[in-house]
Amino acid sequence: MTSDNHIEIAIIGAGIVGICSAAFLAEAGRDVMVIDRTGICEETSSGNAAAFAFSDVLPLAHKGMAAQVPKWLADPLGPLSIPPAYLPKLLPWLYRFWRAGAAGLYEKSLVAQAAFMKLAEIEWMGLMERSATRPMLREDGSLELYESETEFRSSLPGWAARDRFGIAYRHLAGNELAEYQPGLSSDFVRGTFVPGWKTVSDPRDLGKAIWRFAEGKGATFLKGDVALAMPSGDGIVIQLRQGRTIHARRLIVAAGAWSHLLARRFGEKVPLETERGYNTTLPTDAFDVRRQLIFSGHGFVITPLATGLRVGGAVELGGLRRPPNFARSKAMLEKARRFLPGLDADGGREWMGYRPSLPDSLPVIGRSAGHANVHYAFGHGHLGLTQSAATGRLIRDLVLGQTPPIDLSPFDAARF
Repeated sequence: MTSDNHIEIAIIGAGIVGICSAAFLAEAGRDVMVIDRTGICEETSSGNAAAFAFSDVLPLAHKGMAAQVPKWLADPLGPLSIPPAYLPKLLPWLYRFWRAGAAGLYEKSLVAQAAFMKLAEIEWMGLMERSATRPMLREDGSLELYESETEFRSSLPGWAARDRFGIAYRHLAGNELAEYQPGLSSDFVRGTFVPGWKTVSDPRDLGKAIWRFAEGKGATFLKGDVALAMPSGDGIVIQLRQGRTIHARRLIVAAGAWSHLLARRFGEKVPLETERGYNTTLPTDAFDVRRQLIFSGHGFVITPLATGLRVGGAVELGGLRRPPNFARSKAMLEKARRFLPGLDADGGREWMGYRPSLPDSLPVIGRSAGHANVHYAFGHGHLGLTQSAATGRLIRDLVLGQTPPIDLSPFDAARF
């Protein structure tokens, strides 16, 4: 590091994507400083559902989802909500989302996502070995549950799409469900078990452990709220609201739902929206949940963590400024009590986080079109934890001038 205010690589954002990028770059011997307003994995990366969802290759705009949207929107506490006052601002994004479901665009997104997920699993397993975090990995699979034969049959095209990429799963009859999760409501008539689905003991703890590994390789952290980042000569100047100015030769933008605001300074207009996700984390003894349970018809999951039982999910497309609507987390918790009779719903901690989402369900990963020393790593939606190690690998390759292991054109900021 040349001085306290002159660094080689600045990463804005200390969520799991920024942390993994720092780890890969620090391993390669680069001088890296991560800047964040709160701390290491203290915001959205702390409260996610803890899944390594490597089999979740379907873009959100997949066939069949559009038919669900009107029904979901009719329920203000359902799986998808749009505050009426926010709808006019959201319309351009919704149009792009609708377009992303067209056959040709959907197919491109599916193929790109599948390749990315394959890389994500390889890179996470490698990073966990190198960082000694493998004990945090849980390989219990997932159980997706259906309340009717109609709901189950509507899921079959999605499973058939996974067949193309060698993703293993097993459909279950109702009388087999208790073997995978005792105590389920009799409302569920079918299920699908995915053996390759993985979770972690706690996403916040994992993020902090990966940071300790990066720090051990020389990465540093600066707590500060970035007010401005812009080109300056052959580098980047970063102005913090606290008054400090940082000069960097390279910049990685990994600021989650705020990233598109920074990208504008470098000429990119990225249609990023915010999936506001909600959850409640109950005490660990609230119910004996054996593996992550997925209630796709209701848009939420239940995950057993080392630190509690997390009930969360759903999507509220409401931007960055509206106050949380914790009635949504309460509604999911009430459904969880119905689906798991005997669940102790007392003593929970409510949470809301901002998931950065793009219309085609693919993140932005790559160089700025007009600034070769600026790289983007954002827009992973609800897959940030899953895809973070792969993103770190790709960012490292770009910085080092190496050929990435997958085609990055589907992730280009200019694709919109």
